[in-house]
Amino acid sequence: MISRRIIRIKVMQSLYAFHSSSDQTIKQAETELFHSINKSYDLYHLLLLLLLDVRKHAQELIEQRMQKKMPTPEDLNPNRRFINNSIVTNLLNNQPLQKYIELKKLNWTDFPQLIRNIYNKLIDSEAYKQYMSKAETTLADDRAIIDFFYITIVAESEELYEILEEKSIYWNDDTEFVISMILKTIQKFKPNSSDLKSLMPLFKDEDDIDFTKTLFRKAVLNHEDNRQIIEKHLHNWDLDRVAFIDLLIMELALCELMHFPSVPSKVTLNEYIDLARYYSTSKSRNFINGILDKMLKTLKAEGKVNKTGRGLIGE
Repeated sequence: MISRRIIRIKVMQSLYAFHSSSDQTIKQAETELFHSINKSYDLYHLLLLLLLDVRKHAQELIEQRMQKKMPTPEDLNPNRRFINNSIVTNLLNNQPLQKYIELKKLNWTDFPQLIRNIYNKLIDSEAYKQYMSKAETTLADDRAIIDFFYITIVAESEELYEILEEKSIYWNDDTEFVISMILKTIQKFKPNSSDLKSLMPLFKDEDDIDFTKTLFRKAVLNHEDNRQIIEKHLHNWDLDRVAFIDLLIMELALCELMHFPSVPSKVTLNEYIDLARYYSTSKSRNFINGILDKMLKTLKAEGKVNKTGRGLIGE
């Protein structure tokens, strides 16, 4: 589930914390890094649970209306399309999801108003009304309304972001990415999928775990050497004048260029220049782009950038 981009962000944040602390060891910092990544996986399950809790709220409202002293025909014959949605049903019966939620004690119990507000925004939407009024629905229709739920209702809920920030400091930058992973998960669901169907794993494979560890360790252990390389390419600039976060971004880029032969140089440059766009100033992106380009040329000339693998040799 965790992408290389998110790994780079988490490593950058952990490096920032490590260099800002005077008493944290490399081992402690690495443990904190993986804790941060695991918290993203918690959020993935928690936001899946959010859909189920909204569904539960919808079902409770139906049951309440049926128990009224003078129920209307509509109360007695409710439209159950949303609570019977095939995607929702798959998630409701998904054993790995339920086990993870129970193990980590994830819940929205303290936020009933959030559930009500999200439900009300959903049922007031034109997309929901059209979905509920169709004569018949397909799997594509079921997926479309759940996509809408996450992309439009959940992703745009300021109330949700405030709650997530309150619940965990690790979730400030994760929500958009986690929602994209939920949408990918939903795309894999089919009618009558097994109750044992696995959700996305935390890491795609062992290579991504190794990438995380190596990137962090190389950045820490080569901190001084990387600073010297950067300083040599800061023409008419003093190292002390460069923003701390900009230096960390360039240090990480240097680590990838020199220590990850299977990652194309162009990919590395694009990723870290893009990180600068989100985590630094508008001017920093061009500044970092120019410095990284100069450093790459120097490192190639010195034989310190060696890419291997199909299509990478001599790039």
